[in-house]
Amino acid sequence: MAIEALGKHTSPPATQAGFLDKERIIAGAGFNRWLVPPAALAIHLCIGMAYGFSVFWLPLSKALGIKEPLQCGADVGFFAELFTTTCDWKVSTLGWMYTLFFVLLGSSAALWGGWLERAGPRKAGVVSAVCWCGGMLISALGVHLHQFWLMLLGSGVIGGIGLGLGYISPVSTLIKWFPDRRGMATGMAIMGFGGGAMIGSPLAAELMKRFATDTNVGVASTFVVMALIYFVFMMAGALGYRVPATGWKPAGWTPPAAQTSNAMITSKHVHVKKVWGIPQFWLVWMVLCMNVSAGIGVIGMASPMLQEVFGGSLIGVAAKFKDLDKAQLKDIAVVAAGFTALLSLFNIGGRFFWASLSDKLGRKLTYIVFFVLGGLMYASVPASALGGNKLLFVGAFCVILSMYGGGFATVPAYLADLFGTQMVGAIHGRLLTAWATAGILGPVVVNYMRDYQIGLGLPREQVYNQTMYILVGMLVVGLLCNLMVRPLDPKHFMTDAELAEEKRLAHEKAAASEVGAGSGTGGQTSSAIVLLAWLGVGIPLAWGVYRTALSVAKFFN
Repeated sequence: MAIEALGKHTSPPATQAGFLDKERIIAGAGFNRWLVPPAALAIHLCIGMAYGFSVFWLPLSKALGIKEPLQCGADVGFFAELFTTTCDWKVSTLGWMYTLFFVLLGSSAALWGGWLERAGPRKAGVVSAVCWCGGMLISALGVHLHQFWLMLLGSGVIGGIGLGLGYISPVSTLIKWFPDRRGMATGMAIMGFGGGAMIGSPLAAELMKRFATDTNVGVASTFVVMALIYFVFMMAGALGYRVPATGWKPAGWTPPAAQTSNAMITSKHVHVKKVWGIPQFWLVWMVLCMNVSAGIGVIGMASPMLQEVFGGSLIGVAAKFKDLDKAQLKDIAVVAAGFTALLSLFNIGGRFFWASLSDKLGRKLTYIVFFVLGGLMYASVPASALGGNKLLFVGAFCVILSMYGGGFATVPAYLADLFGTQMVGAIHGRLLTAWATAGILGPVVVNYMRDYQIGLGLPREQVYNQTMYILVGMLVVGLLCNLMVRPLDPKHFMTDAELAEEKRLAHEKAAASEVGAGSGTGGQTSSAIVLLAWLGVGIPLAWGVYRTALSVAKFFN
C-alpha cells in the first residue's frame, strides 16, 4: 500500500501551460479578431523607430563638445572610437548602428522564425520588447559612459534581435485571423513599422530639447524615457495577441476550393526547413530584393537629389545648386526635408493601400504593377528633371515610395499563398535576408554611381540620370523573377502525418482540446474594448502624421 501510494504521489503531474505559452492565448468563442491588428501595431510602431534613429546622430556627434564636436585626432580610427572617452564620435561611425539594425533584423528573423511559430506571438512579442527596450537602456548607459561599443551592443545587436522578432511576430497570426483578407491584415501591421519613425523622431526631438543642458545633449535621458514608453506599448501589444483555434474561420466565409479558384493560393503547407531548396522561394527573394534595393536607394538620396536637381528654383531663385550661398542652401534644405516627409507618408500609406489591393488583384499581379509602373516612374525622372517639372518629379517619387512600402506589406501574403499558412512567419523571417542584402546593395549602387558621375565632371543636376536607368534595370530583373513564379510542385508540401506532427509541436493539438472544452481565452469582446485598442495606437499615429504634415507644408510653401 505504501509503495502504491508512493507511486501515486511521484507520478508526473499534468503539464500546465505557462503564461506566455501558445496554449494560453487561444481565442475563445466570441473573440473579435479586430483586436489583433492593434496589438501588432503597438509593437511595430515602437520598433519602427529604427528608421528614425538618425535624429540622434548630430546630438551624439557633440556629446562631449556640446556646442561643437570635440574632434578626434588622426590617430583615432574606428576601433579606437569604440572605447575613447576623450573625443566625440563621427556621424559616419554612429551610422554603423543603423546598419546593424537591419542586418540583425534579417538574420534574427531567419534564425528564430521557426521557434516563433512554435512558441507563439505572445512569447516572441515579450522577448522583442525586452530586447528592443533593454537595448535602448544599454545604449543610454553607453552614452552616459561615452562608450560606443555599449551602444552597438545595446541597440545594434540586442535591439536588432528585438527588431527581427517583433517584425515577424504578428505575420502568421494575422494571416490566420484574416484568411479572407491576408494582404490587408499584414499591411496594417507593417504599415506601423513604416510609421514608427513618424512618431519616434519628433518625440525624441522634443525629449532631447527638454533634457538638454549646458553640459548634456540629453540623449541618454531620452533613451531611458523612450525605452520605458515603448516597453509599456510593446508589452500591451504582446499580451493582446490571440491565436485562432484550429479549424477556425470567419463567420460566413468559405475557403476557396483547393487549386480551383486560384492556382497560386495553396491549401497545403511547406515546412520552413525545405524553403532553401525551393525555386519559388528564391524567385520571391529576388522580387523583394530588387524592389527594396531600388526603393531604399531613392530614400537615401531623395533630399540631396531634389536640392541638386532643382537648386534655387525651390525657393524662387534663378540659380543652380553650386551657385547658392549658405543662407539659400539652408532654405532649400528645409524644403527638401518637407519632400522627405512627404515620401514617408506615401511609404506608409502604400503599405496598407497596395497590400489591401493585392487581395483583389492577386499577389503576382500586384508585383507586376510595382515593377512595370515603378520602371516607368524611374525612367521619367531624368526628363522631368531636365524640364524643371517639379510636380512630375515629386509625383514619380511619391508613387515609387508607395510601392516600396507596398512591397514589404504584400510579401507575407504572397508567401502564405505559395507556401501555406502553417509556417509562414518562419518562412517570412528567412525571406527578410533579402532586405538585409538590399540594404547594402541599393545604397552602394546609388552612392557609387553618384560619385562616379561627379568624378566625370557632370553637372550635379545630371548626376542621377544614369542611376535612374540602373534602378529600372533592377526592376526589370525583379519583374522577370516574378513572372517565373509558379505554383509549387506537390513534393514540397508536408504530408498529412508531417503536418500533424508540426501542429503537435506547435501546441495546436493541446490548444484545440482546450478550446473544445471551452477553456479558450477571450470571450465575447465588446465594441468598446475594440475601440479603445484602436485609439491606443491610432492617436500616436495620428500625432505622427500631423507632425509630418507640418514638414510637408514647408515643401508646398
